[in-house]
Amino acid sequence: MPEYAQGAVISGSPDWSRQMQGINLRRALADLKEHWSPRVLGQVNDQYIKVVKVKGQFTLHKHDNEDEMFLVVYGRLVLQFEDGEAALDAGDFYVVPKGKLHKPVAVEECGLALIETVTTLHTGDVKTPLSKSIAEQLAG
Repeated sequence: MPEYAQGAVISGSPDWSRQMQGINLRRALADLKEHWSPRVLGQVNDQYIKVVKVKGQFTLHKHDNEDEMFLVVYGRLVLQFEDGEAALDAGDFYVVPKGKLHKPVAVEECGLALIETVTTLHTGDVKTPLSKSIAEQLAG
């Protein structure tokens, strides 16, 4: 069992109701080996809670039907938009409204927690080599 889970059932087909202890975001992020590859840690109603390490620039994309929340656990993230940008430091969060083009950028490694509707595609309306299916995100 991964150290971050503290007794939780996380991999495979998760049964979130069996989780008996908290999940530590920093430890979950430390277990990630690849940038831009989210891992689902839990679910609240129709929202997944994910963690992801990022570094460099991601794909400019949008989610036509879903809002997306970025919470910076460590590091600094800049969300670039057509009409400006939002710079986020550890402890900050930002909700990107559905339909808004955005490109996450992190000069140095940054650890994020994401809250997204279970229907949210990783790279939204764009398919790239970085795109991860929900099955890949659940498998961790």
